[in-house]
Amino acid sequence: MTTSTYSQLFSPVRLKGRELANRAVLAPMTRVSGTAEGHATAAMRDYYRDFAAGGFATLITEGIYTDEAYSQGYRNQPGLANDAQRDSWRPVVEAVHEQGGMFIAQLMHGGAQTQGNRFRDDTAGPSAVAPKGEQLGFYGGQGPYRVPREMSEADIEAVIAGFVDAARRAREAGFDGVELHAANGYLLDQFLSTGFNRRRDRWGGSVEGRLALPRAVIRAVRDAVGEDFLVGIRLSQVKVTDPDYRWAGLDEADALLRGVAEEALDYVHLSDIDARAPAFEGTEQSLAALARERVGVPVIANGNLGDPALAEAVLTAGEADLVAVGKLALANRDWPRRVREGLPLTAMDFAMLAPHANLATEAQWRERNGVSANHTDTRETAAPA
Repeated sequence: MTTSTYSQLFSPVRLKGRELANRAVLAPMTRVSGTAEGHATAAMRDYYRDFAAGGFATLITEGIYTDEAYSQGYRNQPGLANDAQRDSWRPVVEAVHEQGGMFIAQLMHGGAQTQGNRFRDDTAGPSAVAPKGEQLGFYGGQGPYRVPREMSEADIEAVIAGFVDAARRAREAGFDGVELHAANGYLLDQFLSTGFNRRRDRWGGSVEGRLALPRAVIRAVRDAVGEDFLVGIRLSQVKVTDPDYRWAGLDEADALLRGVAEEALDYVHLSDIDARAPAFEGTEQSLAALARERVGVPVIANGNLGDPALAEAVLTAGEADLVAVGKLALANRDWPRRVREGLPLTAMDFAMLAPHANLATEAQWRERNGVSANHTDTRETAAPA
């Protein structure tokens, strides 16, 4: 039986000229389940196919590395850095499209937050500043982060070229678009953030200088893929290594959001720990709500929106155009279908991600606990995000 309780969530929306059946987006989530060579696998094909079959109108991949220099952030991370990696994504894209989903490749450079890179033993970032804290064991890391080498002008130009080449390969693989990962403390976000970026050249210093690399990447990618291919960007204040980091108030937020919006983007994706919370002291608005007033393109909100009532409230309040679901989607690959039909949601158990946040660990957990990723067994216990 279908319920109309969540009328905004299940209303159509247009993105890059395409009408989507609902506003539910699969959030990008690191799964470190590619091959050692960075190829997508059959398990990844089935994983993404399930989300499309489960009702997500839009899917965003995990972060995909862009070059064979410093971009790879984790061991077993998939890439789009060469043609063999591109070809490995084709069956994954086809499987999602067969289920009616729009599929977006998130392009990521690990920068200073790199934990494992088969091409390099050292790391590189905007400045010689090590990320805070310890590497993430469930992503295969161990010990403190290394102090990165400060990127040269040639390194930065190679970063731009890597994003361009990866975007071209994403288009060739059949993806509907790309999302440029400028959030959570990865390289493009490192250039935006004073905690990482201590440069005094044209790539740092003022807000305009810190925006220079993300804007250059947007422009170069757009020129490479053309006007008909979707290009979005993901932004956040919080970092993987520093969840307390905040921009320097409303003026800086305004400059950063308007700065990226001046480029030819098709959407802006805002990630936060709680998408409904005030962005920082001095404003009552969430980060997504601030963006929606400033960017002039559709806004995706992400952060603790697995409870459909909360997702609906964000949409109803006009704080976002779409909502991205992460943790509750991992527990329920058919989250939109269950929500629409009024069926219970399986609670997220973080044991699914231990000791490693990969698909093999998840499969073992499901078998051990007798929990399907997609079935609609009403005996399961409902649990909000």
